[in-house]
Amino acid sequence: MIRPLLEGGDRRSLGRSHEAVGLIAEQPALFGALLECLWDEDPVVRMRAADAAEKASLGNPQLLQPHKKELLGLADEAVQQELRWHLAIMIPRLRLSTKERKRAHDALCIYLEDKSSIVKTLAMQGLADLAAQDARLKPGTVEQIRTLTRTGTPAMRARGRKLLVRLER
Repeated sequence: MIRPLLEGGDRRSLGRSHEAVGLIAEQPALFGALLECLWDEDPVVRMRAADAAEKASLGNPQLLQPHKKELLGLADEAVQQELRWHLAIMIPRLRLSTKERKRAHDALCIYLEDKSSIVKTLAMQGLADLAAQDARLKPGTVEQIRTLTRTGTPAMRARGRKLLVRLER
C-alpha cells in the first residue's frame, strides 16, 4: 500500500511521496510500513520514504517513538545522503535517554564529514536541536557550529549563523 507510492523515476523527484504523507495522516498505523521502506533495496524508495517520514513526523513526532531503536541504528549505518539528511532532522524529534542522545550526537558528527553540503547543513541543525535538549552537549555543539559557520559552504554558514543566535540565547 505504501511502497507503490514511492516507486519509479529517479532521485531527482519526490514522485508520489506526498500521497504517502497524506495516507499516514489519515491512517497513522501505516507509519511502520513507511519506515520499513527506509531499508528498501531501491535507493529511490528509501529516499522517498525518508522524505515522507520526515514530513509526516513534523506534525506528529510521536509516530517516530515506537521505532526509536531502529532509527538510531539506521542513523549509525546510513550512507545514502538523502537518508542522512532526513534522519538528521527526525532523530532529534525522538525522546532520547542520555546514552541515546550521545549516540545520536556521535552519528550526526560523522555526518559533518559527508561530501554532501545538504547532509552537513542538516547535521548542524540536528546537533543544535539535540543541544537544545541537553545542556551538556551545548558547549561542544556551539564550538562546532562556530567553526562550520566560518569554514563551510554558503548554506552551512547561513544556517550556522541562525543556529548560533538560537543556541547562544
